[in-house]
Amino acid sequence: MESTGKCPVVHGGATTAKTSNSQWWPNALNIDILHQNDAQTHPFGPDFNYREELKKLDVEGLKRDLVSLMTESQSWWPADWGHYGGLMIRMAWHSAGTYRISDGRGGAGTGNQRFAPLNSWPDNANLDKARRLLWPIKKKYGKSLSWADLFILAGNMAYESMGFTTFGFAFGREDIWAPEKDIYWGSETEWLPPSDTRYENVNDASTLETPLAAVQMGLIYVNPEGVNGVPNPLLTAQHIRETFARMAMDDEETVALTAGGHTVGKAHGNGDASIIGPAPEGADVETQGFGWMNPGPQSNGAGTVTSGIEGAWTTNPIAWDHGYFDLLFKYEWELKKSPAGAQQWEPVNAAEIDKTVDVENPGLRHNPIMTDADMAMIMDPNYRKISERFHKDPAYFENVFARAWFKLTHRDMGPKVRYIGPDVPQEELIW
Repeated sequence: MESTGKCPVVHGGATTAKTSNSQWWPNALNIDILHQNDAQTHPFGPDFNYREELKKLDVEGLKRDLVSLMTESQSWWPADWGHYGGLMIRMAWHSAGTYRISDGRGGAGTGNQRFAPLNSWPDNANLDKARRLLWPIKKKYGKSLSWADLFILAGNMAYESMGFTTFGFAFGREDIWAPEKDIYWGSETEWLPPSDTRYENVNDASTLETPLAAVQMGLIYVNPEGVNGVPNPLLTAQHIRETFARMAMDDEETVALTAGGHTVGKAHGNGDASIIGPAPEGADVETQGFGWMNPGPQSNGAGTVTSGIEGAWTTNPIAWDHGYFDLLFKYEWELKKSPAGAQQWEPVNAAEIDKTVDVENPGLRHNPIMTDADMAMIMDPNYRKISERFHKDPAYFENVFARAWFKLTHRDMGPKVRYIGPDVPQEELIW
């Protein structure tokens, strides 16, 4: 009998998720929701009061620790150009970006990115590494700092460390300790199926199923390669507009967030996407909670594969500047394929000075890239008008982006009375 690699213990109970009672009796009333956030899953007990714990937090010390973290590159997951800013901003953005106005679900208010299904969405690939990088800081501050607050503050401090002044920050997000059961993310049973499954007509973005906002199962917003992976910036613009509107953003905020988010960091697709291992929820125990393991000769750093798109949007991706719009308007752009086979846009005849230095080899330079969503910012007439204004008036762009970033990361928290901390803006914001 073949026994290699199998558990020697005879199992009499169901220890793997296969056929469940709900599959046998699909019409039975599901009362699991009554047990959501059960007190038994809470590690701090029934008397825990996060607002009181926050009073003990050394906020300035925490911010200093986060700034230091940004440039303390770890060999097991090296920082691009020695700076984790782009990774931390993506983690914060994807924590907050699930919010939708239709039912008020999603958002960064509970630290739910730690749990399924979000921890294993394709769009959240390799954010498990960002969370692991934050673990020493979370351990240091303990109960006085929730994971939910830490995720967003890490994004803020990433921007601050790269030269951008944020609009403010509020503590007050209390963690959950088990996966949520009350959020409908879609009816699909596979990751990234065609968008047609959630639209009556995929060419009409307004027909997206309510209450959803993302265009595909496993994405936060839109497909960066284009609708159903087919580049078409004008059609992509329609879907961006619908998706961001469902997340409480207008056109100006949408352009600002797209540009501000892509001013720093890079996309990763410098390898064979077909060999990447399963997401954390489906990975073997020996991965110790990590997912998307790369068995290739270069498993991280320059060889990282995440979205499949490869490259940075700007010449200097670890500093806040206005290179995004400079490059977007300076060049004609053409479709290319990344080493991982993803569709991306690259400049025609880019000057060497505008190219991005390789993350590991300073002697190499690469073309900057744009996604289909970035191209929509100059091909859609209204987005282009806004982009032109931002390009001509960088100070105005920075103000709009700072406010939009604050809105993105705080919209789901509710009224200002829930905001805590020394960096809460004095201005009354009306959303």
